[in-house]
Amino acid sequence: MTDDDTFITLFEAQQWPQERWDHRAHIRFAYLSLRDALFDAAARRVRDGIRAHNRANGTPEALDRGYHETVTLAWLRLVRIAMDAHDPGEFERFCEAHPHLLETGTLRRHYSRAHILSPEAKAEFVDPDLAPFDL
Repeated sequence: MTDDDTFITLFEAQQWPQERWDHRAHIRFAYLSLRDALFDAAARRVRDGIRAHNRANGTPEALDRGYHETVTLAWLRLVRIAMDAHDPGEFERFCEAHPHLLETGTLRRHYSRAHILSPEAKAEFVDPDLAPFDL
């Protein structure tokens, strides 16, 4: 396991391996960014980081690929809510305390498929249409 500082350094230098850029890595980047900054600054860091990583790895922008604003900000909000409820201060313990954040289907509790896959949701944040964000 790569330590947090090395993970951030490699990711922000676009050197994090694409094959290791999975859901857990996205959540880790969100957690570490939120730990170090207020929500808006963390959102900018995550947004810019993901877009730079995608460009460096040739990820095409399409409705079903590339950066997705609502997905990114929804996960950030869920991570922030969990941190506010109970943050043990270390990413692995945080994941143990909040395993739902590692389940890729968690957003389906909040968004219908049509709503989250809309062009509007990809371009800008849209509020959930099924259930508000909470624990």
